[in-house]
Amino acid sequence: VLLTVCGNMFIIISVLHFKQLHTPTNTLVFSLAVSDFLVGALVMPTMLIWMIESCWIFGRLFCLCFLFIGSFLTCISIYNIALIAVDRYVALSNPFLYIDKCFLIINEVWTLIDLVLSFIFPFSVIIILYSLVFLIAKKHATAIRELNNHTRPQTQKITSHSMKSERKAAKVLGILVSVFVACLLPYYIYSLLGDVIEIQADTVMKVLLILCLNSTINPFIYALFYPWFRKCIQLIITLRILHTDSALINIFS
Repeated sequence: VLLTVCGNMFIIISVLHFKQLHTPTNTLVFSLAVSDFLVGALVMPTMLIWMIESCWIFGRLFCLCFLFIGSFLTCISIYNIALIAVDRYVALSNPFLYIDKCFLIINEVWTLIDLVLSFIFPFSVIIILYSLVFLIAKKHATAIRELNNHTRPQTQKITSHSMKSERKAAKVLGILVSVFVACLLPYYIYSLLGDVIEIQADTVMKVLLILCLNSTINPFIYALFYPWFRKCIQLIITLRILHTDSALINIFS
């Protein structure tokens, strides 16, 4: 819970404070961080209490609110990830322009709708667009290598840099897809097989906790992975953001 709240809070403060981060892409990263922060602050503590007590102790009304807020925030987080994929694809391809017991109610119709809207569709968007991003980046790198074939002193350096960029793009794509599937797939397997096989309550809790872990990992993938966000965190921790004109500090140097 602390890791989720603090990790996403660093991103929220960074994007809000530093003027250089006021870009459309970082607006989506900020939106993702807000939804993930709310998951860590509102959903995960209640879920951990539920697991520790092994029964629902908060009453019917809070149960309904918890299920609605948890589903809503998780769905928002997923679609933020899909929107980031859309943004990065567009930016690269056209650079100029979710009784006193709390039940998780699942029926066949809702399971199918939830599976399509909250997993299959955004997962498809992420896979397709990030694959296209990788292909376009590779195409650009190839074009750069060919363009610099006549400038031999710089060719080796640029070629090495472009190959490094290709490897980095492939690595990031693999991490993105792996984390997304690893966090969401157990929940949807439970949704589809919950009526077929008998699943114990503690297993359901673990499945839901894994689903929430996506909000813990997201800030490390989408922001803290980059050096300028690490510099923002350093400035926040050392309280340098309290200085006059700190919002204008060059964080890209």
